[in-house]
Amino acid sequence: MRKNLLLLPLLTVLITGCPSNSLKTASADNQPDLLHAALDTTVAPGDDFFQYANGTWLKDHPIPASESSWGISNEVQKDIYARLRQTSMEAAAANAPAGSNQQKIGDFWAVGIDSVKANQLGAAPIKPELARIAAMKTVAEVPGVIAHEIPLGVDALLGLAVMQDAKNSDKMAVYLWQAGLGLPDRDYYFNADSRTKNIRREYLRHVATTLRLLGQDSTLARTNAARVMALETVLAKSSRKLEALRDPYANYHKMTIAQLNKLTPGVDWNTWLRQLEFTHPDTVIVGQPEFYQTVGQVLRTTPLDDWKAYLTWKVARAFASDLSQPFQDEYFRFYGTVLNGATAMRPRWKRVLAKQEDALGDALGQLFVKEYFKPETKARYDTLVKNVVAAFAEHIQRVDWMSAPTKVAALDKLRKITLKVGYPNKWKDYSALKIDRSSLAENVMRANQWGYRYELDKLGKPVDRTEWEMTPQTYNAYYSSANNEIVLPAAAFAVPGLADAAADDALVYGYAGASTIGHELTHGFDDEGSQYDAHGNLHEWWSKEDRRRFNERVNGIVKQFNGYTLLDSLHINGKATAGENTADLGGIVIGLDAFKKTRQYKEGKKINGLTPTQRYFLGYALGWQMHMRNERLATQLLTDVHSPAQYRVNGPVANVPAFYEAFGIKPGQKLYRPDSARVVIW
Repeated sequence: MRKNLLLLPLLTVLITGCPSNSLKTASADNQPDLLHAALDTTVAPGDDFFQYANGTWLKDHPIPASESSWGISNEVQKDIYARLRQTSMEAAAANAPAGSNQQKIGDFWAVGIDSVKANQLGAAPIKPELARIAAMKTVAEVPGVIAHEIPLGVDALLGLAVMQDAKNSDKMAVYLWQAGLGLPDRDYYFNADSRTKNIRREYLRHVATTLRLLGQDSTLARTNAARVMALETVLAKSSRKLEALRDPYANYHKMTIAQLNKLTPGVDWNTWLRQLEFTHPDTVIVGQPEFYQTVGQVLRTTPLDDWKAYLTWKVARAFASDLSQPFQDEYFRFYGTVLNGATAMRPRWKRVLAKQEDALGDALGQLFVKEYFKPETKARYDTLVKNVVAAFAEHIQRVDWMSAPTKVAALDKLRKITLKVGYPNKWKDYSALKIDRSSLAENVMRANQWGYRYELDKLGKPVDRTEWEMTPQTYNAYYSSANNEIVLPAAAFAVPGLADAAADDALVYGYAGASTIGHELTHGFDDEGSQYDAHGNLHEWWSKEDRRRFNERVNGIVKQFNGYTLLDSLHINGKATAGENTADLGGIVIGLDAFKKTRQYKEGKKINGLTPTQRYFLGYALGWQMHMRNERLATQLLTDVHSPAQYRVNGPVANVPAFYEAFGIKPGQKLYRPDSARVVIW
């Protein structure tokens, strides 16, 4: 995936919005020049290109109290949210036919925005689930209760998914993955630095406070919080580190149900899977067998009271942000402030829109693309994608480290990549999903259950390779190894304050061609994606010597990013971020060659004193125009396979000779790397 919800960088310039207050510089045709306006010329591009490219914009756009980070994607989000809010308000007032998408959008919005009703209800919407847990008499009942809670959206012990079999992409398979933690990553339970120790203390306090809100007295709440922490720590100890989860072979263990039962003595998986609504799966794919050995162990040895504490906490955590204000405040205090540094909660309407997106994303998407993503816009960027693909093919043919037979296979894979731009050709059918005005939490639970069963229904059926995993109004993009496809949602094509016609090719090719299209294409050939063939199956199609030479180059990326120190003592995890960093570098060099074929590049005319090549690199940096609080940055370094934004700019450009030429980078400047140290892959 090219980006996640932590960073939200963008693709390119499409949707027209109102000019930002920071746009103080205009090009010759009186259109705003985002690139020139954002520059901080007090910083040398060879010392910190990210700050040089974005410094003035960052100064003019401080992080709001309600946010842990802020970037150009947030500016676009404001525009999209305004549109979706209006759509939802109109739906709520429309008295639409029962069962229609408009009725569901309107009812979800109406009850979600009703804070008075939420406060009156308190914890009532989750009381049936809490009662189910409290009624357990023996540990033998625990798997059945877990099986009931997981479809509702509760992260309890099992990481269950239906996905394409990595080694047979034409078949859907049941996956079991490590799960069940309340802190963002296993390292939070063990790291000994003062920052993480404080987070563990605050987590205990948070769990106890939430349990008190459910009615437990202080002593019992503290005791149960300790029980939760103890059980989660056992699970965390058997969970793999972030970088270890990126090895597709090491995280693929296909087992029969009999083999799974043998892995976890005492656990009856035939019964458990039936309770989870699976109908006789013949095999499961276990990502981390050692984690499931621990699952079997804790189900045999953990006392019933500990399970009651753990499952009560899991249900409360899953729906705290859907309940009354005290639950929301406490949830925000820990997950918003302690972990991520935000000091004020986002407005309720924005939080409701985010939940509505999760529940009814395709219903909203149909309305979104109809009004805001015109056919002519889609046509332009379909063409841009094809141009970048052609440039990548030329790079594959030119590289000196890949043998001729592997090049043939690589070009075949590239040609077979499915290019999905804008929106899907068919939409999800929500007719079986009940949405009403009973409570926000109940709507969320029903939507989670609908989504669970939607995925479950795929078992035993042909794989639908036309399906999208993101909605058109999502600011993101991804490469799917199983489908060998890149997916570029419509809403990602947006920059506030600039009409598509006003965007010069240099900006567009840097912003879209490099930071997203080229990036996503490169994911098919990074250290992880390159292990899947043109049909999406996991097997080695490179020669051993090709793989060795490729890994040498990737190790250069790992070493480079391991060397970056942030917040005094924290480091980027070069191994965990290797795929994204490799894709960033590939996207830049591939996008640049595609840009070199444009008229703007060939004419070489300056705009606001900037050459086409300079504007190309600034266009790339524009996609990472964001900053974040230290707390959020620390969380990202432990939990995310993406490097922080500043290093996704400074890191890859320091390896690109054209960057040195464009900005006159010289020895002695901070970004300068001698030729022998520069990483060259594509």
